[in-house]
Amino acid sequence: MASVPFDQLDGHIWMNGEFVKWADAKIHVLTHGLHYASAVFEGERAYGGEIFKLNEHTERLIESGRILGFEIPYTAEQINQACRDLLVKQGFTDAYVRPIAWRGSESMGVAAQNNRINVAIAIWQWPSYFDPATKMKGIRLDMAEYRRPDPRTAPSRAKAAGLYMICTISKHAAEAKGYADAVMLDWRGQVAEATGANIFFVKDGKLHTPTPDCFLDGITRRTVIGLAKGLGIEVIERAIMPEEMADFEECFLCGTAAEVTPVSEVGPYRFTPGALTKRLIDAYEAEVQPKRAQAAE
Repeated sequence: MASVPFDQLDGHIWMNGEFVKWADAKIHVLTHGLHYASAVFEGERAYGGEIFKLNEHTERLIESGRILGFEIPYTAEQINQACRDLLVKQGFTDAYVRPIAWRGSESMGVAAQNNRINVAIAIWQWPSYFDPATKMKGIRLDMAEYRRPDPRTAPSRAKAAGLYMICTISKHAAEAKGYADAVMLDWRGQVAEATGANIFFVKDGKLHTPTPDCFLDGITRRTVIGLAKGLGIEVIERAIMPEEMADFEECFLCGTAAEVTPVSEVGPYRFTPGALTKRLIDAYEAEVQPKRAQAAE
């Protein structure tokens, strides 16, 4: 991660259609999104100068806003182009991309029908979400106390800021005990996901992963499933109870920030990062590289 505070990084941020200096990208303290979590965002990565799955992320950003009841005032292509332009302006080829949209400060209170919908994009260099030295050994995960809620109580199909409140609490609690992250169950007691990544298990050469019916069906998750099927690996999406983890051989997380990260522990359960996980790490690393670069090799 960055060695300096994020608000002190150099460069520019795209904000409401303009490039502003990094230090000048500010909002008012009475912004609705800050008080009531009326914000949606995306996490994307650029590899070799191209943003992986850019349009899929942008379409999800727009849909997340719609689920929260607001319309983002830019088209998908306008946001895509702003991301590309900012990547060039920042001078990066490999980087992390964070678009965000939020209700502004025109009024304060639960209702904010007339507040401006703001959009910003920031890009910085963020090499690895987990410690690179321990990643290939498999990271250690705790079991979170908080659970993913019933989708009738929260907009689980949106990548909404408010849904990450229990993720931050759970990750902080895990780190305080020496773990890298935590696995969350859902309200039914089934395995759901980690605090910012989807989870997969390996047994008898097959992939098992929870059905995303109360948490985000991640873009990286869908990419990994596609890669696995392309390699002839059977993928089983189903309800997984926590005690079943005792019988799985391998485990890994996946997400834009986490990419594909092996897991060695989840609470009392142990796993050995193995050949199938390594195949998917290699396949994912190849998939994210720009196709023009591959063609030139």
